[in-house]
Amino acid sequence: MGILAWIIFGLIAGIIAKFIMPGRDGGGFILTIILGIVGAVVGGWLATFFGIGGDVTGFNLGSFMVAVVGAIVVLAVFRLLRRN
Repeated sequence: MGILAWIIFGLIAGIIAKFIMPGRDGGGFILTIILGIVGAVVGGWLATFFGIGGDVTGFNLGSFMVAVVGAIVVLAVFRLLRRN
């Protein structure tokens, strides 16, 4: 259930990240959602690895916040790499 939760969180987190960081990404809405999924999975893995936020394996507020922060970070990194 863990990876499925991060994919669903990623869909939502990608949309929220786009609203928090508006701008032209060049890939449109679908790319933003894909980056959100990647950000949520990476954020969830890192949070679990470093023990941040306790249990981030299910649908709860802490897991959702990790997914949103991960999506924002991945979106920011993508924009930096795309710019160069």
